[in-house]
Amino acid sequence: MTRTGRVLVIEDEASFADALAQGLRQDGFEVETANDGLLGLDAGLTRPFDAIVLDLMLPSLPGLDLCAQLRRAGIRVPVLVLTARNGELDQLRALRIGADDFLTKPFSYRVLLARLHALLRRSGMQLADVLTAGDLALDRVARRCRRGESVIELTPREFALLELLMSRPGQVVSKRFVLDEVWDSAIPVHSNVLEVYVAYLRRKIDLPFGRHAVETVRGTGYRLAPDGG
Repeated sequence: MTRTGRVLVIEDEASFADALAQGLRQDGFEVETANDGLLGLDAGLTRPFDAIVLDLMLPSLPGLDLCAQLRRAGIRVPVLVLTARNGELDQLRALRIGADDFLTKPFSYRVLLARLHALLRRSGMQLADVLTAGDLALDRVARRCRRGESVIELTPREFALLELLMSRPGQVVSKRFVLDEVWDSAIPVHSNVLEVYVAYLRRKIDLPFGRHAVETVRGTGYRLAPDGG
């Protein structure tokens, strides 16, 4: 049975923690945050979570010590470690004490989300692998798109763009956010590459079916109609 995951984010940088929590909530997760190690340890020991996103550099109790204490207490929740450090030694120490995966800042939110989904699948939890908006369906696992009974062939970039929009139905997604997440490179916001790919996408998922799923919000970004247009 598919269900929403509960994620504990332990991160002391408030703006980063808030942005990460907001993104995860928009992707369907229940999120609790803790801004220091001791608060995070208390939450991890006393409340049920499906995954923990853990920064290593924390006040009160370092992330490595926190993870070690959770494991000694028998808490087997998947732990995804985040750190600004770029040393192999930190990665090895984190994995040896029981962390399940490792990401070095800065990183793409989409990469973190994919890693989190992978951890949850390995732990036996099933998440929504098919995104839907009306008769438009996107299978994240099979990498297939359909409009009703019609199969739509998408390039990897078109698929990633549609996945991002469909994961936030009805919500305006800024051009800057899309460029950062789908292209994962320093493309200037005044570039027309996004407009070009939105046009490609519309020609495949909208125009042949007389639909208008991908909406332009002028001066801001794009939005996918929850009913699929």
